[in-house]
Amino acid sequence: MTRRVVVTGMSGISPLGSNWGVVADNLINKKSAVTLMEDWHEIEGLRTQVGAIVKDFDIPAHYTRKKTRSMGRVALMATRASEIAIADANLNENDALTNGVTGISYGSTSGSPPATAEYAEMLIKKKIGGITATNYIKMMSHTCAANLGQFFQIKGRIIPTCSACTSGSQGIGYGYESVKYGMHDIMLTGGAEEHSASQAAVFDIMYATSEKNATPEQTPSPFDVDRDGLVIGEGAATLILEELEHAQQRGANIYAEVVGFGTNSDGKHVTNPSVDGMAQAMSLALNDAKLSPVDIGYINAHGTATELGDIAETNATERVFGNNIAISSLKSYMGHTMGACGAIEAWMTIQMMNHDWFAPTINLKSVDPRCGNLNYLMDVTQINSEYVMSNNFAFGGINTSLIFKRW
Repeated sequence: MTRRVVVTGMSGISPLGSNWGVVADNLINKKSAVTLMEDWHEIEGLRTQVGAIVKDFDIPAHYTRKKTRSMGRVALMATRASEIAIADANLNENDALTNGVTGISYGSTSGSPPATAEYAEMLIKKKIGGITATNYIKMMSHTCAANLGQFFQIKGRIIPTCSACTSGSQGIGYGYESVKYGMHDIMLTGGAEEHSASQAAVFDIMYATSEKNATPEQTPSPFDVDRDGLVIGEGAATLILEELEHAQQRGANIYAEVVGFGTNSDGKHVTNPSVDGMAQAMSLALNDAKLSPVDIGYINAHGTATELGDIAETNATERVFGNNIAISSLKSYMGHTMGACGAIEAWMTIQMMNHDWFAPTINLKSVDPRCGNLNYLMDVTQINSEYVMSNNFAFGGINTSLIFKRW
């Protein structure tokens, strides 16, 4: 017997803001968070000089050194987003966090880049000086999940999702399955990423980054015929997932129901996306939710503004949904937040669904004719929809699709 899973708490830290009211204003006013990274000009050969960072993030005064000494920026953002989501779910004074009924499913593309750099410097200089006992904890791929467990004293299962751009969406998906199939009553889920030139360099060497350094607010341009690549962002978002009856018994506020999740592997190529694999992931989510394509009112696209990715994703979407589905990419506002994108975009998609409007893809002037024939939102659009989908796709041929239902 499966159980119904609802979202009882949400919080995000993003380049667009950490308060939904601020984020909503920026989305409605089509305000980009992409800016010039002035110190990147010092890196010889790095073509892209644009990024999207969280400007208002400060470590709270009540975070003691003992609790945070094993955290880099990525884990700190994950912790703060989770702390606010836990409070939003009214779980602060509830022993459910610490009695074993709560687990964690949380990811990032990597650990904290500065901590990793310490080990790289050791290999270059042949000296171990400067490396501390907590460096590895900061750089390890499961730093977010592990630190969240320690900070909040959560004793249930920990599922670290380190799957590049699907880390956040797999975090939510595996958390959903853990509640749905009775492993836990509550799961703390999401993803985080820390901004770094090293993240940009990964794509820069593949000629996949934007070089609109003189006009950062005009990039990225997902789906546009003149797009010139992606922009790296950062942030974190946490969704508290809970079994429906457990949530109702304690009088929790409910934002949405998680009704579908699909994930798979292309099994073809490490970096080239597969239309077949993407389409199958969406179909898996629809089948899990027992829905037809016509039931979905809006799709939040992965939409990175890379040529191969945009074309494959939109053609896969058309294959499953036909040409009437409303679609847009939030990465046009805040860049690609990597391991955080699935969680940040899910948070924003649920909020938009609950307010009956959806943000457009900014910087989209003329759709690439090679992209699928879809309803690309160019302006803020009023849509009253019972179901929405959020998709993410990652290196390694990993595909994810989540479906949320209005509560």
